[in-house]
Amino acid sequence: QMQLVESGGGMVQPGGSLTLSCTASGFDFSRYEMSWVRQDPEKGLDWVAAITRYETPYYSDSAKGRVTISRDNAKNTVYLQVRSLRPEDTGLYVCARRGINISGSYYDKDLYDSWGQGTQITVAS
Repeated sequence: QMQLVESGGGMVQPGGSLTLSCTASGFDFSRYEMSWVRQDPEKGLDWVAAITRYETPYYSDSAKGRVTISRDNAKNTVYLQVRSLRPEDTGLYVCARRGINISGSYYDKDLYDSWGQGTQITVAS
């Protein structure tokens, strides 16, 4: 019943920008902290950003300055704005729900209890 559906990815030239959306259904979205992670064949699973139910954002060191995470609880949607895109930003961007009262690292897959299918960002000339 519950779903996380991402959209907004695509192919973009270096220096461009994209805004990703993740729309949730089947659960009380407002009660959950949400994250964006990137899956890449070479880099593996990279955590990008998280936003708490109180809309406090957190960013990885690599995301700081170029990324903005936000949420609209009325629309059950979390967004990821990525600016000044670089080839190394290429990957499958996945929306993930953090399990309630689950402690751990943002980089640990076990922190999350639900995942979307992802939306691909490809940065290339």
